Amino acid sequence: MNFNTSLLHAGEEQSEKYGSTLAPIYQNTAFRQNSAEDLENIFCNKAPGYCYTRVANPTITALENRINKIEGGLGTIATSSGMSAIFNAVTNIVESGEEIVSSSSLYGGTIDLFKDLEAFGIKTVYVENNNFEAYEAAINEKTRLIFCEMIGNPCLDVTDVDRLAQIAHEHGIPLVVDNTVATAYLFKAIDHGADVVVNSTSKYINGNSNSIGGVLTYSGKLKFDKEKYKGIAEFSKFGPFAYIAKLRNGLFRNSGACMSPNTAYMNLIGIETMGLRMERSCSNALELARYLESNYGDITVNYPGLESSKWYEVAKKELTGGFGAILTIRVGSKERAFKLINELKLAYKASNIGDTKTLVLHPASTISLHSTPKQQEDAGVFDDLIRVSVGIEDIDDLKADFDQAIEKINGII
Repeated sequence: MNFNTSLLHAGEEQSEKYGSTLAPIYQNTAFRQNSAEDLENIFCNKAPGYCYTRVANPTITALENRINKIEGGLGTIATSSGMSAIFNAVTNIVESGEEIVSSSSLYGGTIDLFKDLEAFGIKTVYVENNNFEAYEAAINEKTRLIFCEMIGNPCLDVTDVDRLAQIAHEHGIPLVVDNTVATAYLFKAIDHGADVVVNSTSKYINGNSNSIGGVLTYSGKLKFDKEKYKGIAEFSKFGPFAYIAKLRNGLFRNSGACMSPNTAYMNLIGIETMGLRMERSCSNALELARYLESNYGDITVNYPGLESSKWYEVAKKELTGGFGAILTIRVGSKERAFKLINELKLAYKASNIGDTKTLVLHPASTISLHSTPKQQEDAGVFDDLIRVSVGIEDIDDLKADFDQAIEKINGII
């Protein structure tokens, strides 16, 4: 199937009793079985089936199957949030005394999470994105994975995943890619060498800001060294499924990181139009970025699709179908940034991305508030920076809205 067809049909079950065109919401805590033996076999992984929604649920499985097909993975697990997906993806294989090597241009919440992991003896070493010599220098005998964002939030730097995957695999470690901003519409991370792909479904997969959720997909291609990854060793009997089997039978199940059935249902509805929404939002973002750059010399516009972007060449090489639906602008001061945000009429002041509506945010005072000044700088966060998550409105209306807001902060109106 091609992409938009797969969003509608990939991984769907044909056995739904009443012929529903959508996966039903199985809003169950537990599922009854015909016998004690049947229940035992499900708990022992000797038979397929459902016993408890914290472990698995048919509605959630439907979403996992859809995303797994779209990403081209071996197995997918849906979680309670994007942060939960990152936490599970990492701690499934990184133990106390071990290290993560990560791009420094990360979403503030991920930086906060990696700082929290220090209390459990897990250290993160940050390097400049696409500085491959720095990656090589940072990897040592304690390193257990490399982490990056395909498109940084809000830096909007674009990672050369092919090269980074090559480095990771030369050292026998997995590459974990947060693909939330790009989505599989723009970038199939597994096709480019990623071993684990994480997404916050709260963004473009859902598309309507109505459900918090996350998802991680494993490629099944990496052979884990049993000495280096001792926790994986006991699951080696599952072959390429070892990573997923360990996670489902351990941390994911025991930490209660499950997605709710209703959230899975909302995401199944949202994902059907993800390609159409991304196409429109990416087109709007490119046109708005070009418009602002051409018409307002006192504003610095950052967007990977602009030839002025230092990530333009790698974006052309890596991305298909567009350059993303986010741009950032710098307007000179925090006061001017706040005034411009407040003057916008159509754009919502909100901390999400990926909505059908355009959303604006001041990252320094919100999502990167707890980062150090150095971490903020590395992530492309400055006091005068505004992040714009571009929606699917008519582009002329968005241009007019930014025009009137910019003219007001410049004292023209």
